[in-house]
Amino acid sequence: MIQMNESPELRRVRRVALGDFVHRSALKFPERIAVVDGDTRLSYRQFDARSSRFAHYLIGAVGSGRQVGMLCANSADMAVAYNGIHKSGNVWVPVNIRLDVAAIDYILRHAEVSAVVVDEAYHAAPGIADMLARLGVPLVVTMAGQAGSAIAGATTLAQAEHGQGAELPGIEIDGDAPALIMYTSGTIGHPKGAVHSHASVAASVMGNMAGFGITEQDVFSGVLPLFHCAQHCLVATVHAAGACVVLLRGFVPDEVRASILKEKYTAFTGLPMMYGALLADPAFRCDEHMRMCIYAMAPIPKPLIPLIAERMSANVMLATGQTEMYPGTMTFRPLDHPDLDANYWGVSLPHNETAVMDDDGRLLGEGQPGEIVHRGANAMLGYFKDPEATAAAQKFGWHHTGDLGMWGPGGQMMFLDRKKDMIKTGGENVASVKVEAVLLSHPAVAAAGVIGMPHPRWTEAVCAFVMKKPGAEVDEAALLAHCRAHLGDFEVPKLVHFVDQLPATSTGKVQKHRLRQQFAELAARAFGE
Repeated sequence: MIQMNESPELRRVRRVALGDFVHRSALKFPERIAVVDGDTRLSYRQFDARSSRFAHYLIGAVGSGRQVGMLCANSADMAVAYNGIHKSGNVWVPVNIRLDVAAIDYILRHAEVSAVVVDEAYHAAPGIADMLARLGVPLVVTMAGQAGSAIAGATTLAQAEHGQGAELPGIEIDGDAPALIMYTSGTIGHPKGAVHSHASVAASVMGNMAGFGITEQDVFSGVLPLFHCAQHCLVATVHAAGACVVLLRGFVPDEVRASILKEKYTAFTGLPMMYGALLADPAFRCDEHMRMCIYAMAPIPKPLIPLIAERMSANVMLATGQTEMYPGTMTFRPLDHPDLDANYWGVSLPHNETAVMDDDGRLLGEGQPGEIVHRGANAMLGYFKDPEATAAAQKFGWHHTGDLGMWGPGGQMMFLDRKKDMIKTGGENVASVKVEAVLLSHPAVAAAGVIGMPHPRWTEAVCAFVMKKPGAEVDEAALLAHCRAHLGDFEVPKLVHFVDQLPATSTGKVQKHRLRQQFAELAARAFGE
């Protein structure tokens, strides 16, 4: 057996570090535009220099190997900052800014962050300033005004970069060391932090580049939030290829259409409802320069596919992924399989493999339903400070997705259902038990069942079915106000319906499949389907 000692020199030669992608693209394409953000256009030379300066600041301020939280919306500053975190050898902890303050506070504390990067505008959101003050760690403020930040004691990103060297920091980074912790929306209790190494994200980047054919000539959309794994990994892939990403703060159809045409996107990634909204304008088309349209998060309505093919790009595909298996994992091309329905996930990308497994760890063949499992270099290291959940997720040597599926014709994966009652609405995951807990905290509520029901825009709408306590008086408006006080906006039900009784098992567990059957017509009328 050949044995090689891994010396410090060999580790440097074989280094895998996420911050190196931007640096290498800057060496090859220094004047090519890396990031467009409104009127801001950063070349790779500028992007590399700015992120390295911020990395040097972080090394001086907190050292390396620490967790750095981030509360930001999409922006050039955000991309500079998280690449600086990668280059500094610290661990990036992006947080969904649409969560309620208590959930954000939990994540930052659970992650043991040593600093937080925050948008100045978001710092002014209700409860955020007080929460961060109680956290008691240094703040770096992005998108601050020209005169500096109005936040006492905070450092602006410009101030952090000022006077620092533009060269790549010379610190050692182990490819297997944690690079980021991205928190999932757990179905029970608090969210879990999926820890990814530099190597696991790099594997996904390389697989995406090959699987989607991304080159330095591409111009990609950046409309999905960068605090989610899907958009982050696509942007990381774009920057590894030396291509360009156009970052937008959110999805406003007129603004997105104008941006697509102005910047001549070659690739767009969005939710099915985004495509529907873009194509609602009959005059909109971009097929002269768009080469690829990726949809994600949910099956797409079949009538929408030929519209995308005709007016945007004939290269239409679904991309799947999971925070724990850095995306993408599988792709499906509906136009290549017109006889298969929209619930197909297709085949694996080159950096991972997929199987269907029964509860005893046996792999199943075509037509046999079971749990969808993956393995590959893009798998997470584990859940932060949760060895039991990690062991369960990695049982039998595969990552367990919690999704049910089976192999269909031609080796295509068919998605059947989620093992747990996670609701996917507008690109966000909503834990039904979390919404139920908030409803049950209202003094007039005796019982509640929360499910996702089909919605023409949001894919699924959060729907609550509520039993009042005897003699109690409460209406839909009051319950919605109660929910808004305790939940993120995307978690608030879009339908509240009062019932005399909830279908339940003998042990009192709400039978959600019966709720879906019982109220399918009610939801269809309510949502105009």
